[in-house]
Amino acid sequence: MLALAGILAACTTVTPDCTEWVRLGSGQARSMVYRSHSLEKPNPRIKRALIVVHGQGRNADGYFRTGVAAAFLAGALDDTIVISPRFASKNGNSCKDDLSKDEVNWRCSGDSWRSGATSVNDPKLTSYDFTDELLRKLARKNLFPNLKVIVVSGHSAGGQYVSRYAMSTGVHEKLGVEVRYVVSNPSSYAYLDSSRPAATCDGFDNWPYGMQDRKGHAAGLSEEQLKKQAASRPVTFLLGELDTLPLAGFDSSCQAMAQGPNRLARGNSYAEYLNTKYGAHHKVKEVPMCGHNARCMFTADQALPILFP
Repeated sequence: MLALAGILAACTTVTPDCTEWVRLGSGQARSMVYRSHSLEKPNPRIKRALIVVHGQGRNADGYFRTGVAAAFLAGALDDTIVISPRFASKNGNSCKDDLSKDEVNWRCSGDSWRSGATSVNDPKLTSYDFTDELLRKLARKNLFPNLKVIVVSGHSAGGQYVSRYAMSTGVHEKLGVEVRYVVSNPSSYAYLDSSRPAATCDGFDNWPYGMQDRKGHAAGLSEEQLKKQAASRPVTFLLGELDTLPLAGFDSSCQAMAQGPNRLARGNSYAEYLNTKYGAHHKVKEVPMCGHNARCMFTADQALPILFP
């Protein structure tokens, strides 16, 4: 019993003991995750999984702390596996992450990891392949026989990632496990047609803002399929009541400003657009007294039932 308890105890520190490498593709390419329970040991206690995608700072360690804190507050540490993937990037300029042997170097600007771009060192891999692989690992009944639901969440740039991933992943219906998506405070969204809340400009409808010139997973799907998936997959937009200032990497490009004046307005407009025009049933939850802060958003009382259903 003590040995079993040791295997199942939650790992909650940002140390190597709480990390794991995930192989991607058919070669040696790999990316790292922080996780509260092993992805490779049988664990019948796990009922749910929470994936937390970091923001533009690529601080998976900080987002793992936030996910663990939220799980603790929800009383869900023991029966939830919390996973924070790291989209490490080194471009010799603004992104200077140290990369381990065979670690995937994800693009950090322009056509980047947040919109499903291919990696720098393996053009066959897209950033969405990383989460696809995590979902496939979690869906293995021999390891997690009692897993009922996976929540894929992200804040800021991570919210951009999750919003576009939800509409373009091909594994959603193939897992045999329910998957839900939580999109928190991104700066922009991928609109499904030329409609926008505000005035447009050149390039306003290009990916990742719209459907033209799509990249990665989205490029392999028709617009009709993307529209169907964007409407049918269960998404909750988690928006900070005070996220109304142009701070913390706010996208002030004309393409983004066509979607609204601030993150709160953009989220509300996009959800209403999908629900009204495409028959989606997405939910919006505004979190009182939270601005652009992942810890405030994910540990709020309003967020816990959404992150830990």
